Amino acid sequence: MFDASLRKLIDPPLNQIASSLVKTGIGANTITLLGVIFAIGCGFAIAVHAYGLALFLAAINRCLDGLDGAIARAKGPTDFGGYLDIVCDYVFYTAVPIGFALADPNNNAVPAAAVLASFCLTASSYLAFAMLAAKRGVTTKARGQKSYYAAVGMIEGSETIAFFAAFLIWPTHFPSLAFVLTGLCILTTVARVKVAQGLFKEGDE
Repeated sequence: MFDASLRKLIDPPLNQIASSLVKTGIGANTITLLGVIFAIGCGFAIAVHAYGLALFLAAINRCLDGLDGAIARAKGPTDFGGYLDIVCDYVFYTAVPIGFALADPNNNAVPAAAVLASFCLTASSYLAFAMLAAKRGVTTKARGQKSYYAAVGMIEGSETIAFFAAFLIWPTHFPSLAFVLTGLCILTTVARVKVAQGLFKEGDE
């Protein structure tokens, strides 16, 4: 929901850093894969209750996630780069709730499962939308230049990061926060389905 507005703030400094890294020959995919290491480390840190370290690792992961896109824009985006970025994003999105489930199975397992299930819904609604949009030649740059159509929603990247930060700052409140996030993800999925119905339904009935 706030991704488009935040991009106006974060893109300029990321683009400056990216322009310097491009000169060294570092590619976007390298940065993407480097981010996976921090994502997995974040999950392990949560599992052993090292929440401060986990927050630090999560912040690095998200910075790298923004930086790989900036490098891609500078060098020219590729289809594989866009694909790899999505896959690696979901390594992070799954590592955090799994880490909480391992940290306290009795209290966190069900809320973590709910979050992961809701992510399946948002991911499928997002990626299926992108696939059909590409098939029909529908494009948008509302979320910046991407290799695919980035569908809008109540819960997008910035909102997810905000919830994850809240999880790590107030870990004892993970169950209640997780259920709130789950509900918002479900609403996001429903909203995307309604948009898709209006955009893609012609000729299907």
